[in-house]
Amino acid sequence: MTEPLLYAADDRGVVTLTLNRPEQRNALNLALAAALSNACRRVLAEDAKLIFVRANGPVFCAGADLKERQGMSDDAIRARRIKGFAAYNALEALPMPVIAVVEGPAVGSGAEIAAACDFVVATPAASFRTPEALWGTVGATQRLPRVLGKRLAKDLMLTGRSLSAEEALAHGLVTRLVAAEALAATLEEIAATIAKAPPAALRMAKRCIEEGLARDPRGALATELLAIEENLANAEWKQAMAGFGKG
Repeated sequence: MTEPLLYAADDRGVVTLTLNRPEQRNALNLALAAALSNACRRVLAEDAKLIFVRANGPVFCAGADLKERQGMSDDAIRARRIKGFAAYNALEALPMPVIAVVEGPAVGSGAEIAAACDFVVATPAASFRTPEALWGTVGATQRLPRVLGKRLAKDLMLTGRSLSAEEALAHGLVTRLVAAEALAATLEEIAATIAKAPPAALRMAKRCIEEGLARDPRGALATELLAIEENLANAEWKQAMAGFGKG
């Protein structure tokens, strides 16, 4: 049986998770949701430095596997949805940088996976769509409004509109739009930079941004001050500063 998710790690601590159901357009089923959650636990155990989330085939993820739902009871569908939410949450909660690499359509659950990552690198073939309401179901209503804003998220959800890679870049869902032929070099540049950086500092920076946005300005500043104290107690920053400007 083909693994629904491929896990590859290099000696720098860079892990690539690849959605691997190309015949089903990488639709999210129970097995893939469970594999994503398990992979998140594995990268924590292995103390990875960087995670790329990619996909095999021309489609990043076509959404939930609706064929799997056929004949399911309400309880089974509810349990399957919860496993999907758990997978998105596991990606979002990872302390190290997590980057989605989108080279094709990301629909429904695919848009959720991309939005759960820290940022998105895309090629012009990427697109984003959340047609759940048009299909008579509910989903993908929480993350995208926080990234795109309420009105654009409603436009996508209520009309089924597809957001192109260029539009996604303009509205902040995609942070880097790269030609397909330049993608490998771009990802390697990102990986090399992050692999050389102090892991603790990157994790603290990510945590401060996430927690700070959930607090008022005074609480956000307190979050950063606490991180500074934590950083001062860690000798890693001294090593980094010692090498600053050399070479």
